[in-house]
Amino acid sequence: MRQVIYSQMVSVDGYIEDQNGSIDWSKPDEEVFQHIIDQEKMVDTHLYGRKTYENMAGHWPAVLNDPKSSSQDKEWARMWVDRKKIVFSKTLAKVEWNSKIVKSNIKEEIETEKAMPGKNLSLGGASIAHTMIELDLIDEYWLYVHPVTLGRGKPMFHKQLTLQLAEAQSFASGIVLLKYQKGGE
Repeated sequence: MRQVIYSQMVSVDGYIEDQNGSIDWSKPDEEVFQHIIDQEKMVDTHLYGRKTYENMAGHWPAVLNDPKSSSQDKEWARMWVDRKKIVFSKTLAKVEWNSKIVKSNIKEEIETEKAMPGKNLSLGGASIAHTMIELDLIDEYWLYVHPVTLGRGKPMFHKQLTLQLAEAQSFASGIVLLKYQKGGE
């Protein structure tokens, strides 16, 4: 069965955005970005909330034609454009780039997707992630922990979860990837 993987850049103190909503502190270096690209090969579907989808759709397709874009950026952009995307939104009217909108029945949609043949599903977007945490739909949590504290901002988690460490990997930049699976709650 396919797995839903929530992958997120996070500060040491558990925030995914600073108090102003910025994620500038979390830009991965070349080594971490290459790791993310390599991990993307295990995914064939992206799951987004409206805000994250709009941010991604507003950026990645344009990278392909930008002569200033790095080869890594172009590789990621090609994969992003090609991947199936499911956008969970009650307000969005139209999506592009191999995407579809789901306005209701999140649990049923995810359960159907997980039962289909294919690769894993990558979850992006804090609001939709919180909904999926509440619905117990996330199988793995991949935390790219940056060596920075923010003090306040948007926390990654809003409820207590018991997780089991599956893997830990450190990078030269000081970023540590912690892969957790659902544990007994």
